[in-house]
Amino acid sequence: MSQNFGNNDPQNTGGSKGTTGGAGTGATDAGTTREASTGGGLTTTGTGGTGTATAREGLTGTAQEYGQKIADAATTAKDYLGDKLSVAKDKIGDLQNVDYKQVADDAKQYARQNPGQALLISAAAGFVLGLLLRNSRR
Repeated sequence: MSQNFGNNDPQNTGGSKGTTGGAGTGATDAGTTREASTGGGLTTTGTGGTGTATAREGLTGTAQEYGQKIADAATTAKDYLGDKLSVAKDKIGDLQNVDYKQVADDAKQYARQNPGQALLISAAAGFVLGLLLRNSRR
């Protein structure tokens, strides 16, 4: 089963003599299998230009598919951020028109009606502020 192809043989278009274990076979060999005379093992070359083109088409298709997914995700993120930005603008507009004395009176009234919740909210807010201030010193 050992075959040696010379450089001038029309079946060997890869530029290799086939005596080195098939390490230098070209991409234009049409899927031949041969046993190299010095390598001792079977060497299978690629399916030629058709296989390479198919692989490129597959990679191109996959890249285009991922590109479309990324574009869709970016559009979704843009829409989401636009919605959240409009809500934030509305909240800021509401805060600009607020009487702060009224807000303080409402907070006192809420603390009188729900002392446990007011205490827990105050403790949580203090904890978060403490973490923020402590980390900013580092």
